[in-house]
Amino acid sequence: MKKISIVIPMYNEEEVVMTSYLRIRKVIEELKQYDYEMILVDDGSNDKTLEILQKAAKENEKVKILSFTRNFGHQAAVTAGLRYVTGEAIIIIDADLQDPPELLPEMLQLWEQGNEVIYGQRKIRKGESAFKLLTAKMFYNILNALSDVEIPKDTGDFRLVDRKVVDVINSLPEHNKFLRGLFSWVGFKQKAYLYERQERQAGKTKYPFRKMWKLASDGIISFSTKPLKIVGGLGILTIILSILILIYSLVSYAFDLNNLTAGWTSIMVAITLFSGVQLLSIWIISEYIARIYDETRNRPQYIIDKKINVE
Repeated sequence: MKKISIVIPMYNEEEVVMTSYLRIRKVIEELKQYDYEMILVDDGSNDKTLEILQKAAKENEKVKILSFTRNFGHQAAVTAGLRYVTGEAIIIIDADLQDPPELLPEMLQLWEQGNEVIYGQRKIRKGESAFKLLTAKMFYNILNALSDVEIPKDTGDFRLVDRKVVDVINSLPEHNKFLRGLFSWVGFKQKAYLYERQERQAGKTKYPFRKMWKLASDGIISFSTKPLKIVGGLGILTIILSILILIYSLVSYAFDLNNLTAGWTSIMVAITLFSGVQLLSIWIISEYIARIYDETRNRPQYIIDKKINVE
């Protein structure tokens, strides 16, 4: 009998955690041809999420819990769950039920047909603000414009992947993992699964603008060096502009055009332009250097405080 592993990251989800667990369990247990395990990762919640999870694990030994010492972030929680899976097919799904677990049987059918990565692609995103939709669209457009690897638009971490794909992901040594990008980068036979994303069942989003910005920067910096090339392009552009200003100044002086009476405007434009380009360049380069520094420290991406039903 084939085994399915369901990885569910959670952070302060006390309002929806039990509903989520019961719905996912009901869907999986109706698939009699599969064994299963549920790996619930508590990402340092400070509400009753862990307490509720412990009750579920006590009455069902197929529920395995990893609890972090603090909040390390969604990508770290998923990464931790992937390292403890034992199934042949691995499903990643959030606890907020925006990605309906009732879709899993159809995704499993696609896996049985030989697809090794089945990623959920949202054709409709219910309950999300215009700002969220706009920034998401901008993010994927910018990411794909800069990246050497095509990352499908309107996708999240909701997906079903074959065990051999997870083994490759687990073998990658990098610290700041942008998982949806890595799943595209590793290749294998991939299939989009179109679905309607639902409104959050309860609680509020755990992805404020600050975390969205961190995820976006991780994605761009992890999958592209083009921003560094843009820095070089800006440098060349400013050199050309400075030469044009010099030529203009010499021509004005030679022909006594009296266009340089005070010179304040041209000086200020040149100074502010060059200063802005320099600061922008330093910022972009520093982001890459910070990632290198983070990798060389070799600190763990997360620290597990408790393991329940985990061998």
